[in-house]
Amino acid sequence: MSEDRKAKLAKTNHYGELLALRDRQREEAKRAIQVVRDEDLPQETNQQGLMRWYLHPSIRDTALQTMIFFEQEIPPGSRTGRVKFQGGQVMMIVEGEGYTILDGVRHPWKSGDVVNIPLRADGVIVQHFNVDKAKPAKFVAAEPNWFECVTVDRGCGYEQLENAPEFTK
Repeated sequence: MSEDRKAKLAKTNHYGELLALRDRQREEAKRAIQVVRDEDLPQETNQQGLMRWYLHPSIRDTALQTMIFFEQEIPPGSRTGRVKFQGGQVMMIVEGEGYTILDGVRHPWKSGDVVNIPLRADGVIVQHFNVDKAKPAKFVAAEPNWFECVTVDRGCGYEQLENAPEFTK
């Protein structure tokens, strides 16, 4: 360790910093949003498609920071982007019919189904498809917010492998 870093660290009361963080978190909790309403959320077009974020690591005004929760809509006959990530996600199909390709294996689903994306050390490759040419498919998904603990790569690498057709830069 360099002496400069050691001297800089010695100037900070790190335990005091924890107490200050605790106090900030307590104040944030007093003002935190308990009910997140869909009408208050914009729909975002991103590399994965059409998404509405309820809980996200960069949304800091909600009561929970420990979960990620989003809604995704797949337009008629379309698909999401293809992504490699750690897994450990649960999806509930709210509307429509389609399938998920998980590590090359096709898994059909319909409204009311729950899709479990397994947690794997080397990650999973996932893409979702809407088979209905007339109506959108919609699902909600939840997973633990590991980003702060183990970084976005989460040990396996996080790569956008293919963009949704609706995404344009």
